[in-house]
Amino acid sequence: MRVGAHVSIAGGVDNAVERQLDVGGNCGQIFTHSPQVWRDPDIDDGEAERFRAGTRERLDGPWVIHSSYLVNLCTPKDDLRAKSVDSMQKEVDAAAQLGVEYVNVHLGAHTGAGTERGLANAASALDELDVPDGVTVLVESDAGSGTKLGGDFEHLATVLEASDQDLDVCLDTAHAFAAGYDLSTATGVENAVREFDDVIGLDRLKCVHLNDSKHACGTNKDEHAHIGEGLIGEEGMRAIVNYPDLRDVPLVLETPNEDGKGFAWNIERVRELREN
Repeated sequence: MRVGAHVSIAGGVDNAVERQLDVGGNCGQIFTHSPQVWRDPDIDDGEAERFRAGTRERLDGPWVIHSSYLVNLCTPKDDLRAKSVDSMQKEVDAAAQLGVEYVNVHLGAHTGAGTERGLANAASALDELDVPDGVTVLVESDAGSGTKLGGDFEHLATVLEASDQDLDVCLDTAHAFAAGYDLSTATGVENAVREFDDVIGLDRLKCVHLNDSKHACGTNKDEHAHIGEGLIGEEGMRAIVNYPDLRDVPLVLETPNEDGKGFAWNIERVRELREN
């Protein structure tokens, strides 16, 4: 079972390996810099080598780099598009430097341009990237609030089909739930997975952000809860982690650190829910 968490790179990206081990993870996710600002990754060769060696020797992998929250691939604004493409290029280059397989990105918001135009903008922006060998961009499912795209599986499928890049998908369970896919029961999980397979294809699913939700299905509200303690709940989480077609997909947690529970508690909870 590959399960881990989003951990900090404070003090050097190589520190993420030890932090992952400390919470009981064997794969995981990082930011290469603060996701709230436009900033380039600043990783020296020594850090990168220590990160690669630590990962190779001590973790199962994979790692995912999560792109900046400021990136908006759907935008109709030329300046924001240019910044977004530049930021993504820096992230895929950092992934190659670190030996990281995946760079994860939200499609963003069309801000009035409309769904069709926004999705076309996202596909063409991704096509501007020079993605190094061994790195794949994952488009992430979204909660779908406002003009944000990616809440509907069809949005993701449209971008995958329209882009010339070899793209895959990261499914966030809290986002999918917020967007209207009811994952709170075994039947709901079955229906959602089958729809994902029909619309996108399970072969394109390379990572699951495993998060419970503090808000109800279909509310478009994105706020994560501890595993089994949100509105997806224990039944839904158990169904997800044991669903046959999902058992080999890496699970990365972005659960909160509150109520005396952090990543270690949540990762252990996932392992308790997993049936051999």
